[in-house]
Amino acid sequence: MSVLAIVALTFSANAQTMKVDVANSSVAWVGKKVAGQHNGDIKIKSGSLNLDGDKLTGGTIVIDMTTINTLDLEGKSKGGLETHLKSDDFFGVNNYPTAEIVITKAVPQGPGKYKITGDLTIKGTTKQIKFNASMSGNTATADLVVDRSEFNIRYGSGSFFDDLGDKTIYDDFELSVSLALIK
Repeated sequence: MSVLAIVALTFSANAQTMKVDVANSSVAWVGKKVAGQHNGDIKIKSGSLNLDGDKLTGGTIVIDMTTINTLDLEGKSKGGLETHLKSDDFFGVNNYPTAEIVITKAVPQGPGKYKITGDLTIKGTTKQIKFNASMSGNTATADLVVDRSEFNIRYGSGSFFDDLGDKTIYDDFELSVSLALIK
């Protein structure tokens, strides 16, 4: 057997894929505006992380944008905001029902800590994003800040419109991701 074949067998013996347990995983969001903020959650549709031994090497997470949920409002206000977030003003879920992040690089930063580079796709636009992530056992977590203006989400953005005053919605929104993983 050649050295190359032995190296290939060794690599594939250490490579594994861990599936995301969507029922026990979560994505929380926070969007801020001059006059306050809103928060909620979104369900994960599917996903997996790739490992070489115990080191993260890549992965894909698909978010079900049709499940955008607001947690800080009730009744008509809640329904109105969710309908607006799903509209073409924001995420256009009728045409773009999913968002996706593909991890293209995971650089170890210490035990269980990674600097992630990935391709984030929202509303059919893909942009590179960088963020920190942690893995411990069968759990992975990450906090991301996303600039919505890079994905053509312009509604209420001071980057595109003047004189919005206290109706300005900040371009950055925050995501906190917690993944339960199954071997």
